[in-house]
Amino acid sequence: MEAYSTVRHSGPLRDRLAAAVGLALALLLLRLPFRITVRAVRLARHLGRRPLDPHRAETLVAAVRHTGRLWPVRAACMETSLGTVLASAFFGRRLNWCLGVRFAPPPTEYHAWAQLPEGEPVGEYTTAGWHHYIALVI
Repeated sequence: MEAYSTVRHSGPLRDRLAAAVGLALALLLLRLPFRITVRAVRLARHLGRRPLDPHRAETLVAAVRHTGRLWPVRAACMETSLGTVLASAFFGRRLNWCLGVRFAPPPTEYHAWAQLPEGEPVGEYTTAGWHHYIALVI
């Protein structure tokens, strides 16, 4: 659903630029071995010392999703969540990158999402009955 969102993003230019660069880096990193991707995310998290506030995080997720609509390649949950984590690092802020599953009324699916350090998923449909279960936090 993320890649085909109809939401238009008209946020600040700096968010849109960070989203484009973050998504481009995410697409590149996901083509490399996963251990290299994990190291890059850990490095990005060290650059972002302070957590991102929830409203700004939602804006950044929307910017990355909107940017993903413009790319000619797949930009689903894995790419957009990683792009959001990398984009937040450009501002010296920190988000967690979570891999796991999300349960709801059928179907149950593998999923990746960005999460605030306090433990709240960002840009996810948690109010619609979706429950996120983490397998790996980076």
